[in-house]
Amino acid sequence: MTDYLDFYRNRPVLVTGGLGFIGSNLCRRLADLGARVTAVDSLLPDYGGNLFNLDGYEDKLRINIADVRGHAMEYLVQGQDTVFNLAGQVSHIDSMTDPFTDLEINCRSQLWILEALRKRNPEAKIIYAGTRQVYGRPQRLPVDEEHLLAPADVNGINKISGEYYHLVYNQVYNIRACSLRLTNTFGPRQLIRHNRQGFIGWFMKKAVLGETIEVFGDGAQRRDFDYVDDVVDAFLRAGASEASNGQVFNLGGGPPISLLDLATRLVEVSGKSEIKVVPFPEERKKIDIGDFYSDARKIERVLGWKSTTPFVDGLVRTVDYYQKNKDRYL
Repeated sequence: MTDYLDFYRNRPVLVTGGLGFIGSNLCRRLADLGARVTAVDSLLPDYGGNLFNLDGYEDKLRINIADVRGHAMEYLVQGQDTVFNLAGQVSHIDSMTDPFTDLEINCRSQLWILEALRKRNPEAKIIYAGTRQVYGRPQRLPVDEEHLLAPADVNGINKISGEYYHLVYNQVYNIRACSLRLTNTFGPRQLIRHNRQGFIGWFMKKAVLGETIEVFGDGAQRRDFDYVDDVVDAFLRAGASEASNGQVFNLGGGPPISLLDLATRLVEVSGKSEIKVVPFPEERKKIDIGDFYSDARKIERVLGWKSTTPFVDGLVRTVDYYQKNKDRYL
């Protein structure tokens, strides 16, 4: 895998969800590597797409505002060697209050993309952004890829379906596909405006603004975290390797950290916030999975990847980014 970065030089690449958090960081990295990047995003409100995420890169890549749930995909996939598929709805709460929209975005849209590839570009490689949410409440820790899939919410069910569509098209139509089951990713360009897309972005907003960080329950729930640059590196490795075809990989694997410890470190880094432990809201308590951290040895063994950014270093970089650019995200 020593030449996986050279793999992208002058290579046509499509990134769905390219104006979102992980997608925009991936687009920027690909452009820096010399890839010919097309970023596709619907810019649906509240989903994280933000034109500022590709600020300064407008002349280095192409931005196409389009919904992947449509015939435009048959045009957009043509001529692409690699498709990084990060288009999706990630809010667990939204999936419970509006399950049909979650179904549309995380299931039907995935079929639009895969059918476009089957009809117009079956030679392309596609890498899907999966989630650790497919496991639900863990029966053992750390969680490896053989763990039972038993999601605790509608989003997890639909993300399983999206992942399985990719694996079926790999098996039946020979469209090379794989899935990365992401854990708690954090870093610059993350949506922080509301708390429906995960706790770490919301904690970050509170820390940057000097507001009280509310931690639900007793704050003892342990999770693993990946800095966004490390996640981008995992996507690049998966896209450049034929060994990833038909596979699913856990990300994460770093030392688990309690939510209370996360909040404490954010307060230390920002220097202007405080913490309050509060009871779980009922709608969140019902879908909370408790402790969760991943076994990421498979991706290290197959693709040579592991999370390398020290957790506090990632927090410092992220807080600094939002302190400088908070008006663009609030």
